[in-house]
Amino acid sequence: MMEAKQIFDRKLVRARRKRSHKFPTDPFLFQRCAHDICERILDIHRDFSSTLLIGSPEITHSIATTIQDKLGYIIHCDHSNTTQTKHVICSESDLPFADKSFDLVINTLSLHGVNNVPKALSEYKRVLMPDGLLIANLFGGTTLRNLRNTLYEAEESLYGRISPRVSPMITSEQATRLLQSAGFAMPVVDRDIIKINYKALASLFADIRRMGDSNALADRSKQSVSKRFFKKIEEIYKRDYSDEKSGKLKATFEIIYLTGWSPHKDQPKPLKPGSATTRLADALGVKEQKI
Repeated sequence: MMEAKQIFDRKLVRARRKRSHKFPTDPFLFQRCAHDICERILDIHRDFSSTLLIGSPEITHSIATTIQDKLGYIIHCDHSNTTQTKHVICSESDLPFADKSFDLVINTLSLHGVNNVPKALSEYKRVLMPDGLLIANLFGGTTLRNLRNTLYEAEESLYGRISPRVSPMITSEQATRLLQSAGFAMPVVDRDIIKINYKALASLFADIRRMGDSNALADRSKQSVSKRFFKKIEEIYKRDYSDEKSGKLKATFEIIYLTGWSPHKDQPKPLKPGSATTRLADALGVKEQKI
């Protein structure tokens, strides 16, 4: 397999996430992700015998305590070394577990900081038993689009250049292809669009730092920025992305959910094209017309 481009400074990703746990409260997005993943698992009429929880310790801990009876034996692992409950510290794309060790793998809000997402998904499939389930979520392409546009305009206006400041993120279509390429059966991708109004950009920046998702791009600018830069950002953001009535600043987070099953002979198989025995027009009770 060809080595993936090093988009992220993984040491910095680890440091950012480790430092984020010094904040006293959990971000509301973490709470929402934990709730949504629990709901997905509760909708499955099956109990699991062994579960691997990967990613943000706040989310994984909440999942484990909320639906512990559904998960069986639980192992927590993460790329960062935190004071939270952790059994294993390892990269999301290099798991130190034997093949077919788990029947459920959950990854929470960490894949968007991984350099080789296809390898990570292949690892999850490798450690899953046949008919095992993967559930993962990550930030999608429309996340912080307003902030991205504002940063680029401010930097070009003041310095005559643009440098990477917001991580590249995948779309739902790309997520589906990644699941299929990794060999998962019955892949499903859906998304949750969350729109938030902030009183000031400082509150948005605080949420980003608390989630450990400040800029960790390998090609990020190493030059320090002035107060003038932040003042320009605030000015542009208020001009283009403030609510007319409240004056609050609008921000969007997109969370993409990936669900896929490790193949098993007893799973439903899609019908071959042309194998249908009933016409759609007959099923709908309408007359078929040529286009």
